[in-house]
Amino acid sequence: SVYAMAGGSLPHNDIAINLLTKLRPYTREQGCRINMADAKVNITPQIYRYPDLAISCDERDKTALDALRYPKLVIEVLSPGTETLDRSEKFREYRSLPSLEEYVLISSTQIEVEIYRRGEGRLWLYTTYQAEDIITLESVGFECPIELLYEQVILETNAGEEEERG
Repeated sequence: SVYAMAGGSLPHNDIAINLLTKLRPYTREQGCRINMADAKVNITPQIYRYPDLAISCDERDKTALDALRYPKLVIEVLSPGTETLDRSEKFREYRSLPSLEEYVLISSTQIEVEIYRRGEGRLWLYTTYQAEDIITLESVGFECPIELLYEQVILETNAGEEEERG
């Protein structure tokens, strides 16, 4: 099964681009591969997902042509229509990958980032970041102020009003 989700909102897209812009030079320096939403992650021989961003530093993924198989970091920008899926089924699938060290969920409606980090055994550690926090992606040794993700992003408030950040 291949699962693709199309038609993300402009805030969703802007957040993903902001993060890609910050991460790309850094991951390139480390010899890692970063892919965006059109690139597949192979969960099992029958299941593929299209995360907003995925990073692999595994040698086997550096020459891959069809899908990443060993991501260490998967990032999903949450949308109201996909949030439940991202938090449940997709997280369950991604965490079945032995290579995965972090799963990141970024809100597109408020300034908030949630990170699940693999601990010992089946333990996953949960950290949340909000306005003025410095986000740490331990799997790739990257840090940045949360505001950089929301630079020039118009967020929808729960009243349906738009609010520009950055």
